[in-house]
Amino acid sequence: MLSGLAMLLCAACPGYIQAQTPASIPNAPADTAESSPASDRPLPDINSLMEQVEAQQKRSLRTVKQYIFRSVHTEQDLDSHGAVKKTSTEERENFWVNGVFISKLLSRDGKPLSADELKKQSERIDKRIAEVQAREAKAAAEPPQKKRETNEVTFARFLELGAFSNPRRVTLNGRDTIAVDYSGDPQAKTRSLLEGAIHDLAGTVWVDEQDHALVRVEGHFFNDFKIGGGLLADIHKDSTFSAEWTKVNDEVWLPLSFAGHGSARIALLINHSGAIETRDSNYRKFRATSTILPGATPIQPDTPATGPANH
Repeated sequence: MLSGLAMLLCAACPGYIQAQTPASIPNAPADTAESSPASDRPLPDINSLMEQVEAQQKRSLRTVKQYIFRSVHTEQDLDSHGAVKKTSTEERENFWVNGVFISKLLSRDGKPLSADELKKQSERIDKRIAEVQAREAKAAAEPPQKKRETNEVTFARFLELGAFSNPRRVTLNGRDTIAVDYSGDPQAKTRSLLEGAIHDLAGTVWVDEQDHALVRVEGHFFNDFKIGGGLLADIHKDSTFSAEWTKVNDEVWLPLSFAGHGSARIALLINHSGAIETRDSNYRKFRATSTILPGATPIQPDTPATGPANH
């Protein structure tokens, strides 16, 4: 799993602390989930379903890395009355180089980067690729018995940190989907910072019944989430999140939107209270040379998840 959920729970970056989409952000996806018509088909076993989701995500990793896409990230700072004080946006192009994820900044608040900024960014990207490759080469040379630290949280650990319940079949964007609730156990013992976030989390997961793929996630933190006693990170109670995925080229489910609402402080880097949204679009399949392959239909920014480009 639960790589997708792990990404959402990455409390070190507010762009990935997602929330129920606030109405104040334009173009936010509406809740289209409806109860599915009565069916004689029995509901799947929760444990088996979530294990299939975990396996599906692992299989899709190679395919995901064959895509390049655009994202627009919007942040709204709110005052104590909920009024918008400031809005900022960033547009990025995202892709993988030799297995390393790269997010290239294209513009801020609608203004393209200067030549000097582009040069510095290219230098940072080159440095990051070199660092990741060196780290992976070092890890590959380690003895097999040496355990490597990872942010991956397996389905088994989700069960140890909380419980899935209440499966039901709903229709979401015209497809049969299984919705399952999750509630963390704040008394559960954790092994990492990410697990500390999960056991203070409650929400709902929607899984495409045919593809066993994550389609939607919503939830909220029911306790304050702190790292280092709040010195490194402090995510306030009742911060909420949501995320949606869409099917691209009839082969893989990729992110469509992330959104967030709440209050977060990350060390000396971030002190944000407000709403956040990221919209992903224009997915294109490419080779290592970044050549766009024929027959890969781009998803445009305003194309709904049910459009022809998604099936």
